[in-house]
Amino acid sequence: MINLKNIMISGKEVCPIIEGGKGINATNGFSSGHFAKEGCVGTISLVSADYYDENGNAVLERSTKLKRQERHEDLIAGAIKGGIKQAQIAHEIAGDNGRIHANELWELADSEIVIREVLKETKGLIHGVTCGAGLPYKLGEIASENGVYYYPIVSSSRALQILWKRAYSKYSEFLGGVVYEDPWLAGGHNGLSNAENPNEPQDPYDRIKDLRATMNSLGLQNIPVIIAGGVWCLSEWEKYIENPEIGLVAFQFGTRPMITKESPVSDEWKKVMLNTKPGDVALQLFSPTGFYSSAIKNKFLLRLMERKEGEILFSAEQNDEFDTELALSQVKKVYIKSADLAKANNQINAGFSVIQETPDSTVVFLTPEEWATMKNDRAKCVGCLSQCQFSSWSGLKGTTGKICDPRTYCIHKTLVDIGHGGSVDDNLLFAGHQVYRFAKDPLYANGNIPTTHELIEAIKAGR
Repeated sequence: MINLKNIMISGKEVCPIIEGGKGINATNGFSSGHFAKEGCVGTISLVSADYYDENGNAVLERSTKLKRQERHEDLIAGAIKGGIKQAQIAHEIAGDNGRIHANELWELADSEIVIREVLKETKGLIHGVTCGAGLPYKLGEIASENGVYYYPIVSSSRALQILWKRAYSKYSEFLGGVVYEDPWLAGGHNGLSNAENPNEPQDPYDRIKDLRATMNSLGLQNIPVIIAGGVWCLSEWEKYIENPEIGLVAFQFGTRPMITKESPVSDEWKKVMLNTKPGDVALQLFSPTGFYSSAIKNKFLLRLMERKEGEILFSAEQNDEFDTELALSQVKKVYIKSADLAKANNQINAGFSVIQETPDSTVVFLTPEEWATMKNDRAKCVGCLSQCQFSSWSGLKGTTGKICDPRTYCIHKTLVDIGHGGSVDDNLLFAGHQVYRFAKDPLYANGNIPTTHELIEAIKAGR
């Protein structure tokens, strides 16, 4: 057994094993309730959380309004309703065991409203709230006014220093912990900065040690660091436990709990994860959020990668460098380098005959079917992000002022679909970079799907 002692999390002594919150519907009240039932910390996702009709079916079509702003308002109302419902489900399962946290993506449009309203309506049901993908500087204020602990997700000590100086120093009473999420190993959206190379991962020990030193300098010696991203087996992390350089510590598991009997992800999605191999997860920049993200290289992601590889620089005006005409339509043309003409023609001849500009003075090539789908997705935009590269939506101004980026995709559409039994080939499959370990993990041998109880017992034992 690993010498993992209970610590104080969100006002109660619990086992410092935490379920990572994953939306849309990759964690929910059922999965998090069972995590907390084991004396650990379960985490519901507030990202378009499910609520149900009178027949118990998840309500997926949340708006039929014609105007995007009205669809957006319906989306937010549904997210609040769903967050409340999932908190209730989690509490009913967990009882007084463990803790229930809620997780929100800060870059979602009106994330502050969703967090505030859900917390207001779930007094005593949600004990902590985690938030990342951006700098959630208002998180401390929102949590504190509801008497709930807050847990910012950061990937460096610098990010915490910014948050502390800007806001958190005023709300230190309810700072429950700091989540360090490894930007090279975590699934979903990652916190890589512009100064960090996505192809050169750094040792998490030095980064976490630096984070702890910063926390100590701010008087946060008794606040735990929650290690996330790449955590699979605690026997590999023993040097972090009861280590004075690291201090009080807890561990967050994101990918491994996705294959349990209580996990809401589909059997097909679980099957894909059980059969992944090293290198099957890509850290890439296709997300319309503008953040790096990690996902399994299925048909959906490989097509995005292929489209990116076919990208060609252009100039609106002919000059010595850009001297070769390329027709975008019957009425519009641009100029590319003569060396890129064969690349363009090869794509057109292969059926990628629709040529679309990007915001970076490049063009990419799509099939007519891909272009029709893209236009339809944009027409149905619900304004899920604070600003979106795919649809050019901006929650603040209505538009980003940039053209839509055809190198990205509608993230709300694909996550709703895969989160409710959609195709594992034609949707985004977020996953951590150690997902390949399912194939050799004895707990999952011969296709076994463990219960949450069995998973947590294995984790405690260091297996």
